[in-house]
Amino acid sequence: MTTPEQPPHSQPASPPTPEGLPRAEFAFPGPLRDQLVAAILDGSKTSTTGLVVDYEHEGEALPEVGSRSVVVDSEDRPVGIIEVTGVRVVPLAEVDLAHALDEGEGHPDVAAWRAGHERFWHSAEMRAALGDPGFTVDDSTVAVLERFRLVADLRP
Repeated sequence: MTTPEQPPHSQPASPPTPEGLPRAEFAFPGPLRDQLVAAILDGSKTSTTGLVVDYEHEGEALPEVGSRSVVVDSEDRPVGIIEVTGVRVVPLAEVDLAHALDEGEGHPDVAAWRAGHERFWHSAEMRAALGDPGFTVDDSTVAVLERFRLVADLRP
């Protein structure tokens, strides 16, 4: 009787580490980033929204399913690693309730989600980051709807 070859003894997989991963910065350092990072770490935030114009301004490629990045807090410390599980590029008018709720910011509907995001996108900080003091969004502004999962909590 022949027995199947046994696989070599394997060690448990090592936890992911942030070395070499791109940074994931949510909002600007401060209270909003702290809130968003906490929601990622507690599992209530599993989606985020960016603007194509911001990616273009920064010269960054759009996120891809399977890519990983290290989440940094307001003190620039790596606190988690996330993996992209889905990406949709749509006009803001097509953002759906599931995406808005999965952002974990407590918005009860898409209108409240949109109002909160417009406050951020129309802020002086965002306009300065884009180099456009008059920047505004509307229904046709193209957004990147990203879904992700936390794969490692890096807090001590």
